[in-house]
Amino acid sequence: MALSFCGSDNSTNSYSVNAGVLNNGCFVDALNLVPHVFLLFITFPILFIGWGSQSSKVQIHHNTWLHFPGHNMRWILTFSLLFVHVCEFAEGIVSNNRGMQTNHLHLFIPAFMGFIAATTSVVYYHNIETSNFPKLLLVLFIYWVLAFITKSIKLWKFAEYHVGPQHLRFCITALLVLLYGLLMAVEINVIRVRKYVFFANPQKVKPPEDLQDLGVRFLQPFVNLLSKATYWWMNPLIIGAHKRPIELKKIGKLPIAMRALTNYLRLKDAYEDQRTAEDPNRAPSIWRSMYRAFGRPILLSSTLRYLADLLSFAGPLCISGIVKYLNKTTPPNNIKGEIYLGVYFMSTTELLQNTSVLAVLLFLALVLQRTFLQASYYVTIETGINLRGALLAMIYNKILRLSTSNMSMGEMTLGQINNLVAIETNQLMWFLFLCPNLWAMPVQIVMGVILLYYLLGCSALVGASVIVLLAPVQYRIATKLADTQKSTLEHSTDRLKKTTEILKGIKLLKLYAWENIFCDSVEDTRGKELKSLKTFAFYTSMSIFMNAAIPIAAVLATFVVRHFFAETGPNPSEAFAALALFHILVTPLFLLSTVVRFAVKALVSVQKLSEFLQSDEIGDDSWRNGDTSVSMEAGKKHLGVTKAINRKQPMRYQMDNYDQPTRRQMRPTETEDVAVKVSNGFFTWGSNLSTLSDINICIPTGQLTMIVGQVGCGKSSLLLAMLGEMQTLGGSVYWSKLPDNETVHEGNISWSETEESGEDIRSKNRYSVAYATQKSWLLNATVEENITFGSPFNKQRYKTVIDACSLQPDIDLLPFGDQTEIGERGINLSGGQRQRICVARALYQNTNIVFLDDPFSALDIHLSDHLMQEGILKFLQDDKRTVVLVTHKLQYLIHADWIIAMKDGSVLREGTLKDIQTHDIELYDHWKTLMNRQDHGLEKDVQQDSQTTLERKTLRRAFYSREAKNQIDDEDEEEEEEEEDDDNMSTTTNRRSKIPWRVCWCYMSSGGFFMAFLMVSSKLLKHSVIVAIDYWLAIWTSAKTNQSVGAGPDMFNGSSLADGIGGNSTLGTPQAEDDSYYLRVFIILCAAGITLCLITSLTVEFLGLSAATNLHHNLLNKIIHAPIRFFDITPLGQILNRFSADTNIIDQHIPPTLESLTRSTLLCLSAIGVISSITPAFLIALVPLAVAFYFIQKYFRVASKDLQDLDDSTQLPLLCHFSETAEGLTTIRAFRHEARFKQRMLELTDTNNTAYLFLSAANRWLEVRTDYLGAVIVLTAAGAAIWSLRYGLHSGGLVGLGLTYALTVTNYLNWVVRNLADLEVQMAAVKKVNSFLGTESENYEGSMDASQVPENWPQNGEIKIQELCVRYDPMLKPVLKHVNMFIEPGQKVGICGRTGSGKSSLSLAFFNMVDIFEGKIVIDGIDICKLPLQTLRSRLSIILQDPVLFSGSIRFNLDPERTCTDDRLWEALEIAQLKNMVKALPGGLDAVVTEGGENFSVGQRQLFCLARAFVRKSSILIMDEATASIDMATENILQKVVMTAFADRTVVTIAHRVHTILTADLVIVMKRGNILEYDKPETLLEQEDGMFASFVRADM
Repeated sequence: MALSFCGSDNSTNSYSVNAGVLNNGCFVDALNLVPHVFLLFITFPILFIGWGSQSSKVQIHHNTWLHFPGHNMRWILTFSLLFVHVCEFAEGIVSNNRGMQTNHLHLFIPAFMGFIAATTSVVYYHNIETSNFPKLLLVLFIYWVLAFITKSIKLWKFAEYHVGPQHLRFCITALLVLLYGLLMAVEINVIRVRKYVFFANPQKVKPPEDLQDLGVRFLQPFVNLLSKATYWWMNPLIIGAHKRPIELKKIGKLPIAMRALTNYLRLKDAYEDQRTAEDPNRAPSIWRSMYRAFGRPILLSSTLRYLADLLSFAGPLCISGIVKYLNKTTPPNNIKGEIYLGVYFMSTTELLQNTSVLAVLLFLALVLQRTFLQASYYVTIETGINLRGALLAMIYNKILRLSTSNMSMGEMTLGQINNLVAIETNQLMWFLFLCPNLWAMPVQIVMGVILLYYLLGCSALVGASVIVLLAPVQYRIATKLADTQKSTLEHSTDRLKKTTEILKGIKLLKLYAWENIFCDSVEDTRGKELKSLKTFAFYTSMSIFMNAAIPIAAVLATFVVRHFFAETGPNPSEAFAALALFHILVTPLFLLSTVVRFAVKALVSVQKLSEFLQSDEIGDDSWRNGDTSVSMEAGKKHLGVTKAINRKQPMRYQMDNYDQPTRRQMRPTETEDVAVKVSNGFFTWGSNLSTLSDINICIPTGQLTMIVGQVGCGKSSLLLAMLGEMQTLGGSVYWSKLPDNETVHEGNISWSETEESGEDIRSKNRYSVAYATQKSWLLNATVEENITFGSPFNKQRYKTVIDACSLQPDIDLLPFGDQTEIGERGINLSGGQRQRICVARALYQNTNIVFLDDPFSALDIHLSDHLMQEGILKFLQDDKRTVVLVTHKLQYLIHADWIIAMKDGSVLREGTLKDIQTHDIELYDHWKTLMNRQDHGLEKDVQQDSQTTLERKTLRRAFYSREAKNQIDDEDEEEEEEEEDDDNMSTTTNRRSKIPWRVCWCYMSSGGFFMAFLMVSSKLLKHSVIVAIDYWLAIWTSAKTNQSVGAGPDMFNGSSLADGIGGNSTLGTPQAEDDSYYLRVFIILCAAGITLCLITSLTVEFLGLSAATNLHHNLLNKIIHAPIRFFDITPLGQILNRFSADTNIIDQHIPPTLESLTRSTLLCLSAIGVISSITPAFLIALVPLAVAFYFIQKYFRVASKDLQDLDDSTQLPLLCHFSETAEGLTTIRAFRHEARFKQRMLELTDTNNTAYLFLSAANRWLEVRTDYLGAVIVLTAAGAAIWSLRYGLHSGGLVGLGLTYALTVTNYLNWVVRNLADLEVQMAAVKKVNSFLGTESENYEGSMDASQVPENWPQNGEIKIQELCVRYDPMLKPVLKHVNMFIEPGQKVGICGRTGSGKSSLSLAFFNMVDIFEGKIVIDGIDICKLPLQTLRSRLSIILQDPVLFSGSIRFNLDPERTCTDDRLWEALEIAQLKNMVKALPGGLDAVVTEGGENFSVGQRQLFCLARAFVRKSSILIMDEATASIDMATENILQKVVMTAFADRTVVTIAHRVHTILTADLVIVMKRGNILEYDKPETLLEQEDGMFASFVRADM
């Protein structure tokens, strides 16, 4: 066929213009080419010049981005334009092939050029926009005008020739005219707004302020529409993750509109606006405020969602069309009467009967649907994150204003607050993510059912009703799942508690050989947990089974009914469209149950939240919230527009001004020398009974006031009442004011004033009170941050404070000095150390008034004296600061300038010590007797080697061991790094993108090989059966059509598969019989498929369960039997993490991920297999697709893992910040540091939200990419099918089958990658657990058999130690070197020496707890190294330095093995002086001991340990510094008991205070692992220069 632009048909002269130029259709089309060519000629040079000049500037930074007005509109119009051009092109080609003798190029060339020109226009526009050069837009404006004119001429000509809307080309042209017109309007609008062309002064425009700040890396709101839809801007981040991990710096800050502060203000306004003037106390509805603050994005998201859902039905319809029209030959060219202007015009339906057009349409519909769907997801997720940020800020603000009584009366517990933060806000966020589904799904279901009805008639309704009827069952299963999860959680918390106890007391358990008893109790709880996990697994597998089986059941029901009613089987086009529709329908129904469950949860969460927001706030005392107008102005300024905030200033005080007006200025009448005055005060903690009554006191300025009284008489309450924390029933508190010239905005000292007057203010910020509570409160921060507490750092002052609190020695012990993290997550300090840090904080603050609430309670005498002298008397008094001190130590009263004595909630006396001495002799005498008692205490205390040294010692031990471990670790790491450096880039990349196969193998094998084999085989079988079902359907339906067409077996030449059937049909068998044969096989296959679904879903879950069981069991046994050294070097938190977080992941998260991964992978593979077998040509296209897929998943997995880690690591500090704020409320409010804490909370929230946003954007990035790949697969599958059918290779049914499968691929591709990424993260848990499974156990066997040891060994208790050398680890230096000693039976031996001299190591050597690598210890003739550990340890007794009790009963603590009689236990208690106390307890021996024995004092706990040692009638007792934490009196009792009760036993005492061993038979002095002196104490005392003598002198 000859090619010519106007065609060369014989009948017409294509080039004649006799009728006038414009009446030649070909000329009009040529005219339409002009604008396109014009645009291409002009823009290409500009673009190339632009690109040339840009290459020098390398990539333009994002701060130059601007959007011209109408930006999104323009992109949308351009995309529509491109689509219309595609239609025009298709129409041209199709009509060119109909009714024309020669090719008419003018039918489709203008369309093609138009397409290219439109693409160029958008590229050009984008480049002009990024470089902000609007003058060049004129070119586009001219193009739109020209195109509009030429198209209008064409439309006008069509109308003249009576071509109407019934012809497709007329409609297309009309649409193009409309689009060009609109684009023209957009362009005019840009000119109008930017005034860049015909105006004298063009408008200068700055890019959005977020983009001027280079810290903002989240660009979604600022990029152009195409990049927004495909997340193109994420590419550098995701691909870069491969080279180096993503860190917090890389993800930068949030844009202003997404920050927690912005959203908080939005939500708060919506919340507060509901409080009307008529009804100020009405509780605002949270739902309404959420709707008002975040309603618009949700509406947008729902719209996008509806569009996507409607487009999703294009798939099945196109498939049915393609299958239907493939078999029809093209109609003969007998069409007349549709030819105008010498060319053929077709109607719309005719175009849609062309299979190639349908294939392209299917592709476009898929791409669009997926883009809309992802956009909808993204919008809801962003809104959800914004809502969460706003809610967190709201909750935090409320916490800061909660009334203290609420917290103390238990109306609001810390647990509740933590739940609000961790659970309820997340529930609401998830609800927002899912809520568009609530209204989108019903629409989708209804549409689906209507389409099914249209395809298959009534029988479709049967299938649909199967799906709908099973939905409630799914909901039921979902609720059951939630319940089981609750019970699982309870059991696992219980198990964790037990595990924690074991790990904390592991040393004791090993020394007493009780590991197995405790191990069994944990296993017992684990058993219960596994039982509820089993139910959980069962319900999960049911839910998975329903999801897989419902579509099969629905299809089965439909076709069976169809067979019996309609008597005719379906034809392929209907059958496969129906199949695709059923698949579409199942998803919303499956999700609906989840969404409904979330909606119910969200209702509960909102209920809890509104209760919390309604709860009592702290009283608005006159001095706290004044009526000054300043703050109101400040508040108003920030109310409306957040954009008005100046960037340069930090946003620190903004939130603050909002809620806290400055305090009112005081009346001038008060005298200046009173700092605080309370008159007629009645205060309560909220029960309306006054806790403090009739309080009239003055606190003199600049003096030391002490408050004394018995325990519980209201001393602390008085301080809190003055701070405004209690509810005032009557009376008032006055705080004296600053001199007038120094008014200060509270919370923010104005530094701007001139230095001189600034000096005054800075030194005394009157409104903040430094307050140290009784129960110490630390931040999760470094020691230095805890002490400076937000004040500027002043080195000299800091040093003075640290010395006053004697913190230096403790700081020196910490691994990083004062830069060590302490607090909940950092290093655990002892009580005294924590308290001293809190006091240091109060001293360091530059405040006028200092409140100290019993700062000496946890300190020993030396420290309290030092603190009193240096800190309070010197440091605070020299500064003339007003100090209020609550104390029990009456000996300090002599230092007080003013004393307030309290009794039963009221003031007994106030005045100086002299006043009291003269006026109230009784009280004074009472104090004196108490003071005498305390002085005795003093002497006693002095003798004790103070508690502090003990605390320091435990700290040192903890670090000594940990450092050694760290060194070993570092060495390993260095080696690794050296290996990597050789080809660093490639290996790191590989390491980060490799899938951990080894760990997966380990997981599978711990699940048991049989289960693993069963899972794999049943999975494969299931998928082959499902393919078989669909394949059978294809053959059945194709056979149908062939018979009805009347084409016998000749149709089947190509496909041998159907030969039998083909042959069958030629024999002229009646159709009905044939049908029922097909139907029978179909029913059998479906039944098999459903059964297999059930089996596979069960096997996966139970494989996971058995793996979890085995892993936990092995982990527990390994850890409990590990050597003691392991616990010294492994931080407790790390071990606990294996038992909590990692075990939880293995229990509950890996099985569903594994299931989902295998299912989606097999679905994709089977689909690709089916398509390839039907149209082998597809395989050629598969290669590039597979390569693309490989790279997408490789990059995504690495980035996703990093972002997930970031999300996890930023979440913890946020939760911690909330709980620590709730704990330290009084302190924060006394210091007036609310603003700083709010700021910190906002920063933490934003950081976490940034990580989460990036994570969800990365998920969208992946899904858009895989969805587009899926669409390409569908296109190639359809193309291959159409192409191969031209050559008559197969029947229509199989094409339908192939396309239906190609459609499912689009749904499952991204799940493959996401599950892979998740599984990789979750397998890390298995890896961690596995690393612990490699630890060496202690050698429990020994070389002797337990039966060879005499029953009553050690009978005499004779100990020989020969050349003993001991070390903790083969890597470390020995701690004992060649020690020799001989202890006769029944001797009392004392061992002393400086800290670290090896005393404790010796005591551990008796129990073979350390590595004895030379020498031996022989007890009663047996070398202990040969004994089995269990035997050795169960025959000796030891009392440890720190008393350890376990939760349970007293009986269990004394005798966990349950071997002793009650009499024996009572006897032991009597010896330990505990009998009377235990008798008084409810339940006697069965009285409850709380966790760690908290319900007994330290001294009592130590006595219990003594009783425990006595219950075990052993002839050797070792006491390791057992009296360290006991007061003098108890200690004397202990000494006596040991002398009497253990008279005939060998006692080795490791002495902490030398005077305890003066009565011993033998004293051993150790130094640096050697024995220095070894003799009777009397002999050693005579050596004046001896070590022992010097110890005793120091101790006296």
